[in-house]
Amino acid sequence: MATLSAGTTLDGRYVVDRAIARGGMATVYRCVDMRLGREVAAKVMHEQYVHDEVFRERFRREARAMAQLSHPNLVNVYDFSAAGDEVFLIMELITGGTLRELLAERGPMPPHAAAAVMRGMLTGLSVVHDKGMVHRDIKPDNVLIDTSSLVKLSDFGLVRAAADATQSTDQIVGTVAYLSPEQVDGSPLTAASDVYSAGIVLFELLTGHTPFTGETPLAHAYARLRTDVPAPSSKIAGVPKLFDELVATATARQPADRFRDAADFLAALDDVARELGLPDYTVPAPRNAAAHRAAEHPTTVRAAGGAAGAAGGAGGAAGAASGAGGAAGGAAEQRLFPGDEAPTRVAPVARPAQGQERSAARSQWPAAAARAGGAAGAVPGAAPAAAAPRPVPAQPPAASRPPAPRRAVRPVSNRSPLGVALYTLLAIVAVVAVAVGAWWFGSGMYGELPEIVVPQQ
Repeated sequence: MATLSAGTTLDGRYVVDRAIARGGMATVYRCVDMRLGREVAAKVMHEQYVHDEVFRERFRREARAMAQLSHPNLVNVYDFSAAGDEVFLIMELITGGTLRELLAERGPMPPHAAAAVMRGMLTGLSVVHDKGMVHRDIKPDNVLIDTSSLVKLSDFGLVRAAADATQSTDQIVGTVAYLSPEQVDGSPLTAASDVYSAGIVLFELLTGHTPFTGETPLAHAYARLRTDVPAPSSKIAGVPKLFDELVATATARQPADRFRDAADFLAALDDVARELGLPDYTVPAPRNAAAHRAAEHPTTVRAAGGAAGAAGGAGGAAGAASGAGGAAGGAAEQRLFPGDEAPTRVAPVARPAQGQERSAARSQWPAAAARAGGAAGAVPGAAPAAAAPRPVPAQPPAASRPPAPRRAVRPVSNRSPLGVALYTLLAIVAVVAVAVGAWWFGSGMYGELPEIVVPQQ
């Protein structure tokens, strides 16, 4: 199917408004469901793949996987069609943006902001793992942030049941920068493979870049088989050591040494957040997202959709029943689905120059820096790496402890030393002036002079 123009109707029901994103396999359009009168996103397969059974099966698998999963941290699917030349998914429309776009706008995140993003992503991923599935494509492009600051995991085109998630070494599927070692060497994939990719995402949130590079995509992929992921604090200042430990455990080269699944990773993240006293944080949606720009223009077919929905009668009631599952998961959420990326390309994230990291981090995350305190307020690039908290020795019972000595408390003045000195000087001058005046008027000016006797000649 070629690029669709505004007004094109899919399946006699979904009217295309405009394209909002384009991937290697599909284009995402903003549409109006004429039956229900609501805005949706249509992910439409590109024409050259419509008759390729491998890609059609990938679309079917994505639709089935998303239909089985219902959670606020996952994108909802409403409909699917693979009839003739029309192969598309209908999903909730999100007018926020991707985590990739947020990173490009603001750069590296302070620990509490990174923790808030990871908490939403891992919560959604844990639902996937609980269903016995492996996502296989965890990356910032597939993490969406809607306008209500809800983090959602998307793009289930590569999802597999854990029992069937094997990989041959002659075909690496996924995005190179976030591949697990098992995806590279052909080992069986488990939930721990997604944990590794999530650990790479956490590293990128904290530092602004991924840990491995290579002259070719294959060299980039094989780098993780020989090298451990470095500690984030070795790349940028201000990252607590406990976050280094989180990344190290999540990205261990052996799956058995990692967190077992997303729920295990999430529990460890919450423990670290409590240990460091990280404050709650609301993740902002990116301001310059493609979906946000599209949402600034009024939908040309919205009124028609509303009219059709009102006049649909029984057809509209049937459509409402078919979309009830998606509505329960938050149909009012607005989404951008970035489309399937080519499996070996990742857009680079813009980073400030080495000497500008400190000022950039402070300016791009002003609210975060102002709200956090201590380790929670450590902004990457703004302070030396914080040491892990030391264990507190056990204290004897209160009854057996001697009373603590009273500490002298000095009165605190809100006046500066310079102001106090000036007031004191003025007071002294005033006293001296009064004293001199009193003497002058009381005795100096009107005092008696001795009688002067002039001798007679």
